[in-house]
Amino acid sequence: MTTAETRADRRSRRRTGGGNAASPSARSERYRHLVNPFEPIRLFSEDQVEAMHQAALRILEEIGLRVLLPEACQRFRAAGAAVDEESRMVRIDRGLVQAALRTAPSAYDLVAPAAHRTVRIAQRHLAVIPVGGPPHVTDSDRGKRSGTLEDFRDFTKLSQQFDVVHCLGACIEPQDIAPEFRHLETMRAQLTLGDKPPFIYSRGNPQVRDCFAMVRLNAGLSEEQFESAAHCYTVINTNSPLQLDIPMSQGIIDFAAAGQLSIITPFTLAGAMAPITLPGALTQAHAEALAGITLAQIVRAGAPVAYGGFTSNVDMKSGAPAFGTPEYVKAAFGAGQLARHINLPWRSSNATASNVADAQAAYESEMSLWGAIMGGCSLLIHGAGWLEGGLAASYEKFILDIEMLQMFAELFQPVAFDADEIGVEAIAEVGPGGHFFGTGHTLGRYEKAFYAPLVSDWRNFGSWSEDGARTATERANALWKKTLQAFQPPPKDPAVTEALDGFIARRRQEGGAPPVS
Repeated sequence: MTTAETRADRRSRRRTGGGNAASPSARSERYRHLVNPFEPIRLFSEDQVEAMHQAALRILEEIGLRVLLPEACQRFRAAGAAVDEESRMVRIDRGLVQAALRTAPSAYDLVAPAAHRTVRIAQRHLAVIPVGGPPHVTDSDRGKRSGTLEDFRDFTKLSQQFDVVHCLGACIEPQDIAPEFRHLETMRAQLTLGDKPPFIYSRGNPQVRDCFAMVRLNAGLSEEQFESAAHCYTVINTNSPLQLDIPMSQGIIDFAAAGQLSIITPFTLAGAMAPITLPGALTQAHAEALAGITLAQIVRAGAPVAYGGFTSNVDMKSGAPAFGTPEYVKAAFGAGQLARHINLPWRSSNATASNVADAQAAYESEMSLWGAIMGGCSLLIHGAGWLEGGLAASYEKFILDIEMLQMFAELFQPVAFDADEIGVEAIAEVGPGGHFFGTGHTLGRYEKAFYAPLVSDWRNFGSWSEDGARTATERANALWKKTLQAFQPPPKDPAVTEALDGFIARRRQEGGAPPVS
């Protein structure tokens, strides 16, 4: 290959953005199982982390947590906690918490419908989960609108397509599907359009039971086989400060009893739902997480759980949540330390308060990702597509986030190192004032030497202008459309799809399952 051909190829790669959104390259398979090689960043000393842990245990013993589900109160009482029937305040002895932490597993697999998609949940490992839960969607063409089932299906396809996303997720709330049937249709979308581990909302036992049944049908599992390993996951949000509501309590019980993964996550905003000080907000969140983890282990010792951290601050002028702030990053570092202190996998988030996929969205998300990933998180929820403080899922933001996630994934890749990599002979061959474009050292490596971007355009101003002068957001708009147009679902036995459809038809005829509040 000549030097001219090499340069032409490099220009071509830059012109297309270097990646192929419609058919991710084989190289992206390296992103399917990510292990973070870097030491987590620490904000607090070990003594300070222990002080917060002891303060959280004191909160649970002396103040307690209000638990609204009678069954959860009964289980706490049977395990030795003090329960006030009138106020529903549950005070948990530190010995009970410590016993729970001894049985909570520090590592486990989240088993996917396709074996190669099974995810290891453990410290150092990183599993990325897409945006979850917004009622609205937005894109550059149609603007902001209520989410639909078709949007849910689109975000599931996008999540399936990119290997740097490891699990399927809650994506958006399809407003065109009645609440009593929504769980059936969203679960069908996950199981027929993807082969990664699926998400289930904890919105009452009937909905959870339906979804468990569909997961078993999809994988051909008996109840015993299903309960022997985690095949799906949920997110449990406490009602900060210091309250666990009925569906969340029921969710912990249902998932623990079935051996499925609960990611127990207090959502604390310093100055609003938690003390304004960072140690205070983290300590309260730690106490709430410990309470949920303890309940899960009371139900079933060894049930898979993850420690959720989602602490940020508010705009003290308006009270609006703020994300991607320096305080958010510090809180992520601190939450990661607390999770490691109790030897559990830690969940964090990629968040922004921006209302559009603009520069603010990018730098706040980059800060959030830096706090989460360099803080050592094991599960990154809202990894791609989150916008407007979680009120909207953005098609363009999804692609922009994928670019950032892939760049972090490249940071995780080991650097080849030997005498040939150092390249003294190549340096001698070129000599003073030369260039390396045409050397054998370069020609043998150039195709895979550097990360090939999905969105970034590295051309000069003239070439970029002649090609339409499109911004990164505009390029992302074209990429999500190209990805969806070329999407092909993973192969599936038609008999399995037929069984899922038959189950949904029967449950619809029976009236579905309204969510529990």
